[in-house]
Amino acid sequence: MPRDNITFCFFDSPLGNMIAGATSDGVCFLEWTDRGGIDRIIERVEKRYRLPLVEGDNKHLRLLCRELKKYFGGSLHEFKVPIDITGTSFELLDWEQLLAIPYGETRSYGEIAKALGRSGAQRAVGRANGANYLSIVIPCHRVINSNGKLHGYGGGLWRKKWLLELESGVDRLDL
Repeated sequence: MPRDNITFCFFDSPLGNMIAGATSDGVCFLEWTDRGGIDRIIERVEKRYRLPLVEGDNKHLRLLCRELKKYFGGSLHEFKVPIDITGTSFELLDWEQLLAIPYGETRSYGEIAKALGRSGAQRAVGRANGANYLSIVIPCHRVINSNGKLHGYGGGLWRKKWLLELESGVDRLDL
């Protein structure tokens, strides 16, 4: 069945409002609404997927919302919602590595680059992580500097810190 649009809805999280979208095949984006504003997010998604966005509801968005509530409540450690993502071949490989990072664990940009067979490509990994439109579900927040410090998160370091604390049970992480 051909994809003819992306259905989107809004989700209120403990860290602020989010916008999520899904095709008939799966969820394709989840962004913080303050990351450039809703109009800019919609424009970026339409450009990437070459599909119009239509506000509404579908089974993937309903499942995503249920899973996000459980995630933020601390009871969901792995998302089961189908995803429908597009990116460069390197981005797709990077995102596979992100999906393999277990809940409550982190990896460094260098470890991801090495796992991709591209030692020294930490900046490329950072760019690919930044191109991830599926926040939290594809857990780019689990990637940190090799020295253990937090770095680079489109939703803001304060959100990255909160998400990592949720997952690890640690009360305080250094920025």
